Amino acid sequence: MKNPFRNRFSRWINRRIPRSDLQTFSQKNIFILPTGAGVVFGLLLLIMLLTGINYQNSLIYLSTFLLGAVFVGAMHQTHRNLSGLELTLVQPGEGFAGDDIPFRFRLKGGRDDAIAILLSCDESGLAPVHVHSGQSRDVTLPVHSAHRGYLRPDRIRIETRFPFGLLKAWSWVRPVSAGVVFPRPIPAPEAFGTVEDGEESVDARSVDGNDHADIRPWREGDLSQRVLWKRFARTGQLVVADWEGEQGSPHWLDFNAYPGADHELRLSYLAFLVNERGRNGVRFGLSLPGQIIEPDSGPAHVSRCLRILATWGEERPRDAMTEPHGTRKKLKEKAPHWVAEGQA
Repeated sequence: MKNPFRNRFSRWINRRIPRSDLQTFSQKNIFILPTGAGVVFGLLLLIMLLTGINYQNSLIYLSTFLLGAVFVGAMHQTHRNLSGLELTLVQPGEGFAGDDIPFRFRLKGGRDDAIAILLSCDESGLAPVHVHSGQSRDVTLPVHSAHRGYLRPDRIRIETRFPFGLLKAWSWVRPVSAGVVFPRPIPAPEAFGTVEDGEESVDARSVDGNDHADIRPWREGDLSQRVLWKRFARTGQLVVADWEGEQGSPHWLDFNAYPGADHELRLSYLAFLVNERGRNGVRFGLSLPGQIIEPDSGPAHVSRCLRILATWGEERPRDAMTEPHGTRKKLKEKAPHWVAEGQA
């Protein structure tokens, strides 16, 4: 059961701190409260004051008021330490599901130095950083990912407890930009797709002694298990056997090549194959329902294919959304109509 007070508080915070990749902190969006040590310190001051009143002891009065002045001064210094600081999301990260996705932020100091600034999101955080007045500093915050898709943290917390740790001042930034989480690569079983190159195999003919296979010249990306090594040893020609019923080109990674697997598992298989082809520098294309990436090679092509796999069937988060880890729903609910029809 959801906590109505927490929901109301979250809505109030969201109205007070709208989504933005740039946040400047001021008295309008900085919150300050005593820490545990600050509460104990305040209780001791109260006990000292009551003791001074009871015994009419001037030295106790003096000590109480001096320590009280220190507490008030610490409150102003803690607030000023965060006031005027500017936090900008420079680059949302990319990575694989289950990993920490790096989000790069830039801190820019205001009129005063910002000392011992803590940046955190959920259970991940950074060591305290110092930003001098008018200067900038880039920091990278790891944000944990659970599923593929868009990753947009609901809130990034910024906090300081300088100078004495008696009070903490904090605020949040609610990013608009989202990172991208790729499917977790899973080693793919051998399968043959249904996408053709559109080119006729050169000199295709029946394999000697076998009516159920054709041979063709070896092409980049062919599996070594399909190479006729005995013929290569005998003739020096590198040829590949295409068995009857095997359709498709080795240049294509096909979503429909794994009919028995669910959609998320198919995407993980394809992510593994994309990484493998990328490491080997092999030219390949990617075929998904509703999306085709033409064969190419190189890091840019690999990155593009991984992003397509990450966001297939997903919607980019909207400004009004507050889901902490993107927009991933059950694929059946969010898949395009041709996928839903195919499952029916």
